[in-house]
Amino acid sequence: MSTMTRTLFLAAAAAIAVSQSGCMGAPAEGLGPTPLTPTSRYSLQVEPGVDRMALAVHETGLSENQTSALRDMVNRFAAEGAPMLTVEAPSGDDPVSSDVAWRVKGALEAQGVPSYQVRVVTYVAPDPRAPVLVGFDTVRAAVPQCGQSWTNLARTGNNAGSANFGCAVNANLAAQIANPRDIVTPRAMTPSDAGRRSVVIDHYRAGEQTAAVREVIVDRGRVASAVE
Repeated sequence: MSTMTRTLFLAAAAAIAVSQSGCMGAPAEGLGPTPLTPTSRYSLQVEPGVDRMALAVHETGLSENQTSALRDMVNRFAAEGAPMLTVEAPSGDDPVSSDVAWRVKGALEAQGVPSYQVRVVTYVAPDPRAPVLVGFDTVRAAVPQCGQSWTNLARTGNNAGSANFGCAVNANLAAQIANPRDIVTPRAMTPSDAGRRSVVIDHYRAGEQTAAVREVIVDRGRVASAVE
């Protein structure tokens, strides 16, 4: 084999090896740290935020527009389920600004917010007549971005899930959850039906039947059970 032929042969072999290695790609699970379980790679997460607005300070108190804006904020606060509404008065001991801040607190309480969920604090402002800030901390679901990169789904020698496994499912869940706070902490159980429980206990003490009465209905030859 001549030198020229040998050189061409080695170049072709190298090109084939490079192309094959490129086709193989990264293993299905990717090259990063392997999660503890396949479903924990894209576990549901939340991101903090804030819902805040600024109210101009008027010596006459709150305007109609400001009162309406506070009403809308109370509705958002109730829907969010946040623990605290914060009223921030500008620093500088301006009596008008301080009065407006406490008027805001009173307006929030008048619209149904419990007093223990409204606090008044101060913030460092460039001017004693700077706007009064009102807001609360929000939580939103973090929606993962799926399909940004792909690995070789055929390389499953480690018996691990693919790098995108579970991403689309959790992205859909994050986009549909009404209250993202449910991701952090499950909701408390609603109170039991004490009235119905008392009725059953009274029947039990009297030696009577505690179950609901079953009524048999015959409809065109079919028998169905109905519970009143």
